[in-house]
Amino acid sequence: MTAGDGQLRLGLAGCGRLAELGYVPAIARSERVRLAAVADPSSARTNAMRSAMGSATKGTCAPTAFGSVVEMIEAGGLDAVVVASPVETHVEAAEVSIAAGLPTLVEKPPARDGAGARRLAALGDAVRIGFNRRFVPGIAALRQRVVGADGYRAEFRLSYRRASWSPVVVEDDALLDLGPHLVDLARWLPDDDVVDVGAATVAPQRARFELRLVRGSAAIEVASDGIYGEQIAIRDGDGRTIGTYRVGGAVAAVTGRLLRRSGGDVLGDSLAGQLDAFAGAIADAPGGDRGLGTAGDGVAVMDTIDAVRGR
Repeated sequence: MTAGDGQLRLGLAGCGRLAELGYVPAIARSERVRLAAVADPSSARTNAMRSAMGSATKGTCAPTAFGSVVEMIEAGGLDAVVVASPVETHVEAAEVSIAAGLPTLVEKPPARDGAGARRLAALGDAVRIGFNRRFVPGIAALRQRVVGADGYRAEFRLSYRRASWSPVVVEDDALLDLGPHLVDLARWLPDDDVVDVGAATVAPQRARFELRLVRGSAAIEVASDGIYGEQIAIRDGDGRTIGTYRVGGAVAAVTGRLLRRSGGDVLGDSLAGQLDAFAGAIADAPGGDRGLGTAGDGVAVMDTIDAVRGR
């Protein structure tokens, strides 16, 4: 059942920076979901989340706070769960919510490795993966130009300064933190599959690697110690540009559009679109694509990340 206003009653596991800077504005602007409950081991974070939601919705949303996912789900009153807690908790949280019959959206990375992603996939089609870059309007428009391309060469770059984000958990290296976004886009934009990993360099704050796909190739670069920026360029076999996307960068930083403004808008808008698609897949046509990442996509992405580490 949904709330009286027809909105999906959502439980959010994890009240870190992604919840604060991303899910608060996303849920506030979504007409399809309502935040009914939040769960986090830290009462300070759940209280902060409740306060932020109240401010963002002018007091119309006051989610109930719980100390764990289990407590939140056992209390009932939910239609679905979003797992945005640290990556090492993703699989167990999803197992609990799926066992309770609740469709579950798991934030990227879905798990720490391919084995964990397979545990999620074993839970069935009710698990979706939060590859929110698919819901950035400029990137979605780019897909319309490049889907099905053959003989292409794609270049992806994503960077931010982690210190400016002030995350609660800072254990993930740049490859695990940012790599899944771009590996997913390398597959999703042209609707292709990775078949091999080429040259790769992996360090705690930076990673570069090459992918060979069935119909083309991709070069990926990520950094967690740089100015915020996202760049995509896809060219045909003759080097002609098929499509590009760019946001952030040095100019944006100089003019004051740092991560919280430039990247924050991208984050909030894309998460809102993803939540609307998630709600639609549940309420309107269960099992429909709607652009959402599947558990199978999560396996493919994390297998690729594992292969990069193995180079």
